[in-house]
Order: sequence, then C-alpha cells, then structure tokens
Amino acid sequence: MANSNKVIVPSVYDDYSSKNVLTMEYLPGIKVTNIEALDKMGIDRQKLVIDVHKVFFTMLLRHSMFHADPHPGNISVTDNGKLILYDYGMVGRLDNETRLRLIRLYLALVEKDPPRTVNAMNDLGMLTPDFNRSIIEKGIELTVQAMHGKKPDEMEVESLMELANKTMSKFPFVLPKNLALYMRMASIIEGIYKTHKINFKFVKVVKEILEEENLIKDAYIEEIKHSFVRFAKSIDATISIAPELKKFLDDNRSLQLLNRKPKSNILLSGSILSAAIFIGSTVLYTTNESLGIIGMIGSFIIMSIFTLYRKR
Repeated sequence: MANSNKVIVPSVYDDYSSKNVLTMEYLPGIKVTNIEALDKMGIDRQKLVIDVHKVFFTMLLRHSMFHADPHPGNISVTDNGKLILYDYGMVGRLDNETRLRLIRLYLALVEKDPPRTVNAMNDLGMLTPDFNRSIIEKGIELTVQAMHGKKPDEMEVESLMELANKTMSKFPFVLPKNLALYMRMASIIEGIYKTHKINFKFVKVVKEILEEENLIKDAYIEEIKHSFVRFAKSIDATISIAPELKKFLDDNRSLQLLNRKPKSNILLSGSILSAAIFIGSTVLYTTNESLGIIGMIGSFIIMSIFTLYRKR
C-alpha cells in the first residue's frame, strides 16, 4: 500500500517502538472528516470517500489483511488529495477461504442475487443453522434494492416483518469471531461516508474493486466449488434415504403393478427417464442452480427406485 498513488504510510521508528508502543513518523494533513478544511483546500469529497473505500476494501479483498482501526483520527488528507494512514497498531487478517467467501458475498450483492447472497452468508457463518431461508432472502432482496438506490416499499417491509412474526422467526444473524475486526472496520468506514453526506453507492465501488483487482473470476470459481459441495451433500442425503425408499416399495402394494410388466422393459424405461432428467438438469444448472440441483437429485431418486425394484 505504501507504493499506492492514493496512500502515504508514515515510516515506523523501530528504535522507539516496542510490543506495546508503535512510534511513527508524523506527516501533516487534514482530518478526513474535517469538511470545512477539506472544502477550503478544494478537495473533491466525492472522490475522497470513494478512495477511502477502495483503499480499505482492496486491502481486505485482495491482500487478506487490513487496517482495523480506521477512525477519522487515523486518516488524514494531503493538499493533493492523498490519504495518510496512521497507527497500524491494530491489523486484521483473514484466511484465504474467508476472503473468497466475502468476495462471493459482495459479488452476489452487486449482481442483485438474494439466493447467492444467502448462500455466501451461510458459508461465512453469518446465519444460525435453523434460519428461515425464504424470510432471509426477502430481507436481502429489500436490502439489495436499497443498496442499488431503490427505496423499499413500506408495504413490503411490513409484509416481511409480519411473515417473520407469523413463523416465529427472528432474523438469525450472528457475528463469527473471525469477522469481528472486518465488521468493525466496515462500520467505521461507513461512518466516514455518512459524515460527508454525499451521493454514494457502496455496491458501485465494490463492483469497481472486484473488476480492477480481477477478483470476479476468483468469486465464480469459489461459487462453482461450493455448488458442487452442496450438490455432493444432496447426493449423500439421497443415498441415505435409500432404505426408506425400499421400505416404501415393500409396503406400498399399488406399486406391485410394476410386476405385471417385464422387468427388463421397466428397467430400460427407468434408465432412459433418469438419464434424460439428469442431462436436462445439467443444462438447466447453468442458468438456474436450484432447479438444476433438484432435477439431478430427482434423477438419482428415480434410478434408486428402479435399482431397488431390480433386486426384488
């Protein structure tokens, strides 16, 4: 970051620093929230707020580490608009897996995709295990509308709250320990933006970061990986209910009608049907993940039924 054309990092005096004390070079500048002084200096505050977000969120999403104490006293502005970052005494770090999951989360918000947003939040540990998916997705949908500049309809908000109350469901958000410093950093940076009261859209800036740092490809690779993991878990669940399917076939006399047809024809029909559904589902998966997975699972269930019948 020291070589960035937007940032100046003061030098550290090692001889005067210790485990508990960080002594840095003093560089003069205007406090990032001193609106009057910034306006007098002719600083473009719209650009300034965007630069602040880009600097801190690029640290997070590209480098997996970030200045975790970016309060206004630790950020100053030079007369030519560069940022001075003081006091690196608190630094946050993320493991690579968490970083990629955050990128997935931000990309889903940018692309206005509530289901993928919920998937990323769940993978990050931001939701309790018993969360109500339909309610959370609706809440995310309204949040995404607001982030993209569309004010949510009051009736929609009231309807969502009523639905949550009826199902005895609260919004089950939790804060994982490994994201505590990240959330602290994000909330402080948001406070700086609100102080300036400018027209600012966070999702637009995040989109630029993802594009400029070539992170969208990483997000899609991570998305595909997690989709296959979820698919594998679904297959495991399907296999685990095979004994129940057999019991169902044994108990349900109406299915004995199958015995009136030659087994070879029935098995052939089942194989063709299962294969057709599976192939169709793989094509559908590229445009609609949920329906694609449901179709794949359905093909395995059909094949399981006919396999169990063959053993009878």
